[in-house]
Amino acid sequence: MRYLLIILVALWLAACGHPSISTPELYRPPAPAGILFTPEPTIPSILPIDFTTPNLECLDNLHFLDDITIPDGSRVQSGEEIDKRWLVENNGSCNWDVRYRLKLIAGDSLGAQSEQALYPARSGAQVTMRIIFIAPLLPGNYRSAWQAFSPQGKPFGDPIFIEIVVENP
Repeated sequence: MRYLLIILVALWLAACGHPSISTPELYRPPAPAGILFTPEPTIPSILPIDFTTPNLECLDNLHFLDDITIPDGSRVQSGEEIDKRWLVENNGSCNWDVRYRLKLIAGDSLGAQSEQALYPARSGAQVTMRIIFIAPLLPGNYRSAWQAFSPQGKPFGDPIFIEIVVENP
């Protein structure tokens, strides 16, 4: 009976973590790649991990904000130089660099090159787009529409345009 009492006291002290009785620490080997363990030391849980390449493509977009110069329907003289400016926002997630273009998509080029560099802009920035036009010699209503294009040649965003009325000389 005495031995039984000594064994029970020793077990009780071991269970309580008595400092005089040392217990070995649990060893946890490093987890293999793709396996995560929970904070509980004895119950690992395996969670699936997606090892596919993340989609790093950004989204191109251009949002028209305002005509800074030459409001729609402005009257101009034939042959007059027109300094047209638009306020736009790069509201996509791509930064525009020298590879981005602005291209004529409809109407008369009004003396401008049909492809222009798109003003470089970081995502979220507002910028002023500018094209110098020459009013046609013949009187009438003219419209020139332009669109932004990605380096891959894909159009994106709001088109921008100029609408003028050329008066008789």
